[in-house]
Amino acid sequence: MSRIAIVSAMHQELRALLPALDKHQSATFAGRTFHIGTMEGQPVVMTLSGIGKVAAATTATLLLQEIDVQRIVFTGAAGGLGPGVRVGDVVVARELLQHDMDASPLFPRFEVPLTGRSRFPTDPDLSAALARAALHCLQHAAERIGETHLADFGIDSPLLHQGLVVSGDRFVATAAESEALRAALPDALAVEMEGAALAQVCADFGRPFAVIRTVSDRADDSAHVDFNRFIVDVASVYTREILATWMSGAVE
Repeated sequence: MSRIAIVSAMHQELRALLPALDKHQSATFAGRTFHIGTMEGQPVVMTLSGIGKVAAATTATLLLQEIDVQRIVFTGAAGGLGPGVRVGDVVVARELLQHDMDASPLFPRFEVPLTGRSRFPTDPDLSAALARAALHCLQHAAERIGETHLADFGIDSPLLHQGLVVSGDRFVATAAESEALRAALPDALAVEMEGAALAQVCADFGRPFAVIRTVSDRADDSAHVDFNRFIVDVASVYTREILATWMSGAVE
């Protein structure tokens, strides 16, 4: 069986996932600990990427070269950009773009120089499977997350979205920044800090990957409110439940 990598951006998410890891061993490369074992009977490796595009690219390269994983799933939180993308919703990326890549006038804005492309597609089958698992969990969010936690963040009938996710080495936390991103990239659903770097590395290696994000804020002036508690109480639980549902094959 091919090994799957589950990469978390934040410590809280990794801590929520590790108890589900059986036959646990660990290895360390470049200051990163890789937790190797099985989850729902499938070979996996779990690790923390760190925050930002360089950290994500380094982690992805180590997973592909040192541990030889066959698929990578990146999880974490994101700021909502698209209309109707609300706190507590889940976004499954279908393509990723670096919103802070700009080598113009030598290359078009957003294009990764010497590649001829700005958008990197995720693996369609892997993304579709994660989307099905996410939809199942969102339809049972009250029992999976807990009604009190949902109510604390004003989450009601959370939705699944699929499409463009954009990444950059800046935490987007003002209305002006998010409006500028929407104007430049009107089809962007969410913004985060790692996914597009992972996408570029996986494209170089020819390995399938997927990115799934829980919307923690609207990438505006309220983006900092209760962020850490949201990660612990909601995003980490979403991630654990969605991945367990996917790996168990409970939803086909």
